[in-house]
Amino acid sequence: MSSATSKSGIAVALAVSALAVCLAAPKKSGSSKLAPGSAAKASSEGQYFYVYTEQGSKFNHYAPSGWMGDYGDLKVDQGWKDNPAEGKTCIRITYSAKRSQGAGWAGIYWQQPANNWGNKAGGYDLSKYKSVTFWVRGGAGGEKMGEFKAGGISGQMEKGDSDTATTGPVTLTADWKKYTIDLAGKDLSYIIGGFCFAANADDNPNGFDLYLDEIRYE
Repeated sequence: MSSATSKSGIAVALAVSALAVCLAAPKKSGSSKLAPGSAAKASSEGQYFYVYTEQGSKFNHYAPSGWMGDYGDLKVDQGWKDNPAEGKTCIRITYSAKRSQGAGWAGIYWQQPANNWGNKAGGYDLSKYKSVTFWVRGGAGGEKMGEFKAGGISGQMEKGDSDTATTGPVTLTADWKKYTIDLAGKDLSYIIGGFCFAANADDNPNGFDLYLDEIRYE
């Protein structure tokens, strides 16, 4: 499979995988670093709505339960303590690119409730928020992500996400970097897939380590 074909197939494959499951670096410095305690304070005031802020936090609203594609190539640690962007922990995702299920790509959806592919009630009305922001870095730099995404799960017996938005392809650096997904004009009245990432083996033949932190709606 060519790299171009793999990339173009990711968006379609996300929806197909959802149906299948139903059925069968240095720290940031200076002004870029988050203020201590800013996550909990802002969340308690309703300014932010978190997908993930800290391992075990009561402010985490979605679970990384929607493993897709070559799910056997993925490992997730939600309590990684080495160089988080904020607080004591971040998420580390290891992708081996071994093509365990023969898909040639892999990804994860953060869902509410866990394993919700539109086949059960759940989700949140996030209409008051205008963007999704998150911090991300690669283990070495140069890792190629097919996309980071909010929403996009199709409905089954109940209903799926009311809308979707994506970053498109992203090449990571070894330093923490903040990204924003613009949600202006999007229908956020019902979001069960709070966040998603996908990447393919053609772009990352040796796999990668991916680090995420402070994933939130603003």
